[in-house]
Parts: sequence; structure tokens; C-alpha cells
Amino acid sequence: MQHRIVVLGAGYAGAVAAGRLAKRLRREDVAITLVNAEPDFVERVRMHQLAAGQDLEPRPFGEMFAGTGVELKLAKVTGVDVDRRTVSVVGVDGGREREELSYDTLVYALGSGWNDQGVPGTAEYAHEIAGRPGALRLRERLALLQAGAPVVVVGGGLTGLEFAAEIAESRPDLDVALAARGGLGDWLSPKGRRHVRKVFDKLGVTVHEHTAVTRVEADRVATADGTSIPAAVTVWTTGFAVHPIAKATTLEVTDTGRIVVDATMRSVSHPDVYAIGDAALAMGAGDKPLRMSCASGTPMAWQAADAIAARLTGGKLPNAPLRYFNQCISLGRKEGLIQYVTADDRAVRAALTGRVAALYKELVCKGAAWSVANPMLGMPTRSRRVVREPARSGSAVRAVA
Repeated sequence: MQHRIVVLGAGYAGAVAAGRLAKRLRREDVAITLVNAEPDFVERVRMHQLAAGQDLEPRPFGEMFAGTGVELKLAKVTGVDVDRRTVSVVGVDGGREREELSYDTLVYALGSGWNDQGVPGTAEYAHEIAGRPGALRLRERLALLQAGAPVVVVGGGLTGLEFAAEIAESRPDLDVALAARGGLGDWLSPKGRRHVRKVFDKLGVTVHEHTAVTRVEADRVATADGTSIPAAVTVWTTGFAVHPIAKATTLEVTDTGRIVVDATMRSVSHPDVYAIGDAALAMGAGDKPLRMSCASGTPMAWQAADAIAARLTGGKLPNAPLRYFNQCISLGRKEGLIQYVTADDRAVRAALTGRVAALYKELVCKGAAWSVANPMLGMPTRSRRVVREPARSGSAVRAVA
């Protein structure tokens, strides 16, 4: 009997994990099912480019996983029962039939979406770029704007900086502003902060620092000090919220719904469940939680896939430390910032700026997409046999009326 591995979500983390498991384990011993609602891989780190009007290279999963043994199931996950070891899904390719998938090992990688922080009017009037549908809606809206229209980006983190610079560069006819709760790039090194400010000044981005947005309206945003900023379009980039499904299970999760895992990305409450990417709370260097990012998700996927393979084949568990090296920020197509950081993600003095940094960031983005299709990073590997008897739990797939 094959050991059934179900991977939920095909972002950077989920897609890498599925592909790496297929390389590590013999096809006759395992059945790997990757559940995702879209047929193509979404380069989430490029959603600011898509929203700004650029076209991205299509990356169909059918080509990416051809010949690997990974079965792609186009469906939306509607529930997980970790006690019965089943996943409820609804098809997205026509029939929309409800099904239950049974698993022996589950890899939960449903990721995150935008977080409106409960600010009134945000859900009704603001746009988001946490995924492709939101980025495409924003792209259509921006295309309708006439010269001089005000665009307000709320949020001074990585996503906010990247989108504000991208739209200001590609649409210099628009009046772009950024509202940041803190100082502009206040987590960066002095060199990094100076470069961001220099680029924003050159692009004509108005920066509202130490500004908390308390309400979003159709044509403006209101701030905590009682002023308002005109906005024909408001783009909300104040962080991410995890998919709510995990919090509805008996898995041990944090208050925000992230699954608590050990060093191998295994759930601390359910040993047949692994969680990776934004959905998981994993500890990195200095015993600090890893931040939601591609930089965290891919190494977490490697760790989980290698741990699952080791436990199934009797191999040695991975113990590679999860750490950071830099933060890569695109500031349009011509400028960038590579902020070097400590292992626990604190900025150091060194930073790379300008066109070289823009090229560096582009290579990082291309490398991240390449690693999804090449989860072993081009290194030779030998698939191994499953040596332990997998626990069984019902039939593999059954329709639900």
C-alpha cells in the first residue's frame, strides 16, 4: 500500500515540498497529491509588478511536475479534520464536486492573505496585492486612472515600499503617496534608509511617516491625527493574515492561527501533520519566530520534506539551522536595496544599492521560481524506499453528497 502524502497549497513552500518529496521517495511507495486552486505557479514576490501593469512569465504546474509522480488536484480546501486525517475540498475545474482526501502525512502550506487589521472601510474600498486575483483587480483599476490621480499605499514594510516605487516609476503621471506607521524604512541600516528616501524623492513619492490610517473611504483615507489624505485608489499592505482553516482544527495554533511546529516543521500536537510557509510558527536563529516570507518558506519546505523522507525511510533527520542573510527590496526596475542582516534578521551596516541591487533582486526572484521546478537545486539525489508501515485511515478519495 502506498503512503499517502497530501500537500495543501502550491506557493513557494508547498510546491517545493511536493517536488522534493517526489525526488526523495520512490514513486511506487508513495502517492503525493498537491492541492491548489490555480493551475499555474504564482510568483508572489512579483505581485507589485503584475499590479503595476507588467506581464509575468506563465509557469504551469502541468509542465513543472511532468514526470515527477506529483498529482496536481485543482481544488479549493474547505476544511481539515486532523483527527480523521481527511481534507475536504471543492473542485474548481467545472463540476465543483465536494470530495474528501484521506492522508497518512499532511503538509499544510495554505499560506496567508492580506490583513485589513480591522480598519473600517478597508475591506470595502482598499485594494490588496497578496495574491494574483487582487493584483489583477488593482491592475485594472489603475489602468482607468487619469493623470494626477492620487494613489495611497498604506504600510511601510517591504511590500509597501516595493509597490509604491513600482507604480511611481511605471506611472509617473500619478500622485503616489506612502503612509507608514513608523519612519520610512526604520528597520533598515542608515545606508538603507538613506537609499530608500533618495529613490522615493527621485520618483516623487510623498511619504507620510508616523501616520496611522484609521479609516478608508472611497476617495480618501483618514489618519489618527484627524487629517485625511486624498486617494482615488488605496492599496493596503500592512501585513498578512494566515488562512483560517487551521484555527478551526484541533491542531495547536497561535492566537493568529499559525500552526506551532518543531525544528523539523512537524506539528507539536499531531505528528502526521507538517506545516510550512506563512501558515507555520517556526523558530529560527536566536529562538525568534521566522517571518512570513519566501525567504522563510522555501527553507522550511526543504526541512519538512527531508524530515518526512527521513522518517519514512529510516534516514537521518535534517538539522540545518534556519537563518537569514539579507532582505531584497526592489525599488522599481532600475533601483534596488539589498539589506544584509544577522541570522535572526536584524539589519547590519552593510547594504547594496542602485542598479546592481536591482539586478541582484531580479536574480533572487528568478532563482526562487527556478527552485520550485528544481527542488533539489540541481544536486543529484537517490530516491529511497519507504521502510516503515504507514498508518491507514479510510479510502484515498471519496465523493461527498
